[in-house]
Amino acid sequence: MFAAIWLLASMMLDALTPKELTAVMIAVAIGPAVVITAVFYYLRCPRTDFAAIFAALWLISDIAIAFISPKQLPHFLIVVGFVPALLIGIVLHWQRFQRRHERLPVPSAKRG
Repeated sequence: MFAAIWLLASMMLDALTPKELTAVMIAVAIGPAVVITAVFYYLRCPRTDFAAIFAALWLISDIAIAFISPKQLPHFLIVVGFVPALLIGIVLHWQRFQRRHERLPVPSAKRG
């Protein structure tokens, strides 16, 4: 499953990046992140931790692709690297916000 995702991601990023950056170069850049993600999936890492690890590895892969690219990447590809981390951060803060409101005591109505 992860090999198919790795190949698909390499081909999709190849279509979005400059011609000088080949699918093989992209595959080498994102390969370690895919392997590490597969290991954590195999170890049945908790869902929240797995999502945070995936977001961090995706950002690291995006930086690696920017380093190996002979030409400057389009700006939207740089932003795409931050999207998973941003989404995970929003979800984690939302869950924390919800839990905080569940713990707050509800003031009782005093009758005079």
